[in-house]
Amino acid sequence: MSAEKSSKRILILAANPIDTSRLRLDKEVKEIKEVLRLAKQRDRFEVSAELAATPDDIQQALVDYSPNIVHFCGHGEGLEGLILEGDDGTGSLVSAEALANLFELFADQVECVLLNACYSDEQADSIAQHINAVIGMNHSIGDSAAVKFAVGFYRGLGAGKNVEFAYKLGRNAIEMANLSGEQTPVLRQKAQVAEPLEAKGTTAVTLANVFISYRSKDPDQSLAQTLHDELKAAGHQVFMAAESIRLGDDWPQRIDEALEEADYFILLLSVKSATSEMVLGEVRKAKRLRDTRPNHRPVILPIRINFPINDPLNYDLRSYLRFIQQRDWTSDQDTASLLAEVLGIIAEGRQNDAPEPETPILSNQLEESAMPPRPVADPEIPMGQVDIASEFYVQRPPIEERCYEAILKPSALIRIKAPRQMGKTSLMARILYHAAEAGYKTVPLSFQLADEIVFSDLDAFLQWFCASITSELELPDCLDDHWQARIGSKMSCTNYFERYLLKQVDGPMVLGLDEVDLVFQYEEIASNFFSLLRAWHEKSKSRASWKKLRLVVVHSTEVYIPLNMHQSPFNVGLPIELPEFTEEQVLDLAKRHGLDWQMDEVRQLMSMVGGHPYLVREALYHITHQDLTLDELLDMAFTEAGLYGDHLRRHWWNLSQHPELSEAMREVVLSNKPVKLKPVDAFQLHSMGLVNLQGNNVTPRCDLYRQYFRSNRVQGEE
Repeated sequence: MSAEKSSKRILILAANPIDTSRLRLDKEVKEIKEVLRLAKQRDRFEVSAELAATPDDIQQALVDYSPNIVHFCGHGEGLEGLILEGDDGTGSLVSAEALANLFELFADQVECVLLNACYSDEQADSIAQHINAVIGMNHSIGDSAAVKFAVGFYRGLGAGKNVEFAYKLGRNAIEMANLSGEQTPVLRQKAQVAEPLEAKGTTAVTLANVFISYRSKDPDQSLAQTLHDELKAAGHQVFMAAESIRLGDDWPQRIDEALEEADYFILLLSVKSATSEMVLGEVRKAKRLRDTRPNHRPVILPIRINFPINDPLNYDLRSYLRFIQQRDWTSDQDTASLLAEVLGIIAEGRQNDAPEPETPILSNQLEESAMPPRPVADPEIPMGQVDIASEFYVQRPPIEERCYEAILKPSALIRIKAPRQMGKTSLMARILYHAAEAGYKTVPLSFQLADEIVFSDLDAFLQWFCASITSELELPDCLDDHWQARIGSKMSCTNYFERYLLKQVDGPMVLGLDEVDLVFQYEEIASNFFSLLRAWHEKSKSRASWKKLRLVVVHSTEVYIPLNMHQSPFNVGLPIELPEFTEEQVLDLAKRHGLDWQMDEVRQLMSMVGGHPYLVREALYHITHQDLTLDELLDMAFTEAGLYGDHLRRHWWNLSQHPELSEAMREVVLSNKPVKLKPVDAFQLHSMGLVNLQGNNVTPRCDLYRQYFRSNRVQGEE
């Protein structure tokens, strides 16, 4: 397109259907208009916008506005097409062929098309058969990078430059903002549309965005660097924290954007990284993205670093990585073959799914210790649930005995609530073990095992719930015999339990429902599911068949869904809120680790981390292994390089996604006195385990959090 003086009409089409991830399209439209308003040749440009664009809207807008430049912002799905809005607000795919045929009709007026959407290069290639200049994206592109590219592009046009110059300026705008993805936009020009590589006898190679998750210690770091260098040399875009995050970057945002853009997620798992909270957070997000996208990206490629395949992962990682094939690395001799396999998978665009096991993935393995406890046990790496036979489980009287007594009574409902890493799942496992010892059937079910698609609607969720319990009980799946659309999902689920599952079980059955707070974010499902549990609990008081059912419900956050008090399971039954360890319990635990500690050492440690079970066990493990002394731990505890750096970064990552909570935490740590917060902010920070509540007053939970967030993270503008 030349820089002639004639006016140019720009049509912006935006689509963000309700069943796709949220994009800041309003920000993109606003910034395009603003950069053109400030442009030297602003009088030459006339901008029109169609939001929530449907296929009909696009046809109508092309007819009505006769645009010279068409800008689409939203979602793309590669070969499958662009996602527009359907009549019901959900996504509607439009193929590359249909778009090419549409723009062929308007080739006499449209000079340039910009498809600012992930994987839109396929559509750009097709449209460029008829339009002089078309820009698409050859990979996924982060929200911030997409907006920066658009602003740079229109800044160039507004200065009177041609499309090629504006395109290059847009790519540079991504670079200047220290964002990844500057090579993602691709310019297709009508005279340069190339025939497919296959037609020339060459094998097509897929270029990809690759995220490498690793621990910054050798051999993990060295292998990560090798993978980074070789993948870059092969033309892929690679995110590796040490190479990609620059000084002054907002690293939580950079990690989030890189995960959003990733086609492949390489996970380097060593014994230490498998317990990393940041690694767990990255895997959780990668798995959620994979489950919710039609193209199932990013593909997860786990590689075990001196960590045998048969060695168990913690409960969370085990649930995220089930049905995903894992590789082994034991020495530098494995690097060449491993690298060749990874490059092959990415170049061919393959998935990495392992076949589903013939036996159910859920298990009820609550094993009794074969030997009596020793006075001092070999230290265990703190990694989630404490094993039933572990010497390091700390009882918190009278909690265990009250739970053991309650679960044996008809209509039992035990509610266990505490922040993460306080021992909720470990307590639930022991309650189920106690029930199993009494001859009860026990069924543990973690909602972390549910794929994201399960939460698409209530019917899908309840069918998954019933099928999972059926699988755990090793019974035939008879859902089709009991599920009736006319009576609704909740009644069908109730009938399935009453007329099938409970009849197949001799004696009481205990359901242990772990991580139920994952349901809270889906308000409609949560309100219906929890009212269903309450209804079953009430039935168990009067109906013989339901007296078999006992419930243990575990969650880590406050319930902020509008449940009628008569329909909620969270205000009945036995409530258990796990406290921190006492000084005496920490001293006993230190002695189990073989440490010759007195109360002075215990108080020094607790002055920094309080009685937080995970933080205490982490300290005792590393001190026992002589990785550091107590004095060294205390000196470095609140720094990035300290023992708790990973734990603290995970909290900061979480806070960065909720600015109002970050500001509330800032207020708490900068004050030397208790502060009053909004009730919702106070309860959410308490649920995250960051603060203590004393009536209406809020204080940091421990000095570790006060010092870390005060010195490093939440100092605002003064």
